Amino acid sequence: MSQNNQPTLLVTGSSGHLGRRVIELLLEAQAGTIIAATRSPEKLADLRQRGVIVRQADFDKPDSLAEAFAGVDRLLLISTDALGEPGLRLRQHRTAVKAAAEANVSHVVYTSLINPGPDSPVLFAPDHHGTETALAASKLNWTILRNNLYADILPASLSRAMQMGQLFSAAGEGKTAYVTREDCARAAAAALASSFNGRRTLDITGSEALSQTDLAAIATRIAGKPVTYIPLELEVLIENMVAAGLPHPLAETYASIDTAIAQGKCSTVSNAVEELTGRKPTPVAEFLDTQRDALLPA
Repeated sequence: MSQNNQPTLLVTGSSGHLGRRVIELLLEAQAGTIIAATRSPEKLADLRQRGVIVRQADFDKPDSLAEAFAGVDRLLLISTDALGEPGLRLRQHRTAVKAAAEANVSHVVYTSLINPGPDSPVLFAPDHHGTETALAASKLNWTILRNNLYADILPASLSRAMQMGQLFSAAGEGKTAYVTREDCARAAAAALASSFNGRRTLDITGSEALSQTDLAAIATRIAGKPVTYIPLELEVLIENMVAAGLPHPLAETYASIDTAIAQGKCSTVSNAVEELTGRKPTPVAEFLDTQRDALLPA
C-alpha cells in the first residue's frame, strides 16, 4: 500500500481500448497510484504526462513481469489478443498469474468470458476457463469478470443488414445480454479500485437479453426501412464469411460465438455492472442510437 493509504493499481494491456479507458476512469476517480503495463510504452506518453507510471511488460518474457508487478497492490489482468497460435494466450495468462503471485499482489481482477466452462462451444473459451483455473489454484485473491459480448461489435453487422434489408446469423432464437465496452471498463475500474479482497466471480452483462429478431427490429427503427432476420445453418454462415474474405479458422471462431448464443450461453443477465459502478448498463438500443454515423454511412 502506498504511503497515502491508497492502493497501487496496475492495468495490463494499457495500450488497448479497454485498458486505456480503465486508466482514464481511475485517473478521474483519483483511485491511487496507477501503473500502466504494456509491451509498447512509447504509445502511452500522454498518460505518463498525467501522472501514470508506465512500465514495460511482456507476457512472453516472464522476467519483465517481475519488475513490472513490483510493489503492486491490485492488478487488472486484461486477456490478451494472442489468438493466432493455439494455446499461446493461456500460456501468457498463466505466466502473468504466476508473476502476480510471486510479486505478492494482493488481488487480481481478470477479464474473462461469459460461461467459459468446458461445455462452451466458443473456440477461445478454453483460454478463459484455463486462466480461471490457474487463479483458483494460486494463492491470490481475485475478482473474475465474465464479460458478455460487446455491444460494440453490433454496428458492423447491423450496418450491412440495414443496407441489405436482411440480418444473417446462425444464432437461432438464442439471446445475448450485450454489454458496451464502456460499461466493461467502468466495471473493471470499479472492481480494481474497490476494497474487496476475497474471491468472487461476476457476470458483466447488459440489463436485457436480445435475440437476432430483436436486433433486426432495432435496425428497422434506425434505418427507417424493414430489416428481416434470416437464420442460417452454421456451415452456411462459415462459407459466407470465407467468401467475404475471412480466413477459414477465423470464420470458424466467429461462428462458434453464434453457436454459443443459440445454446443460450450468452443470455445471462446480471446486475453486477450497477452493483460495481452505481449505474445501470447502457441499453443496446440506446447505444446503437449513438452509432448512427457508423450504421448509416452516407
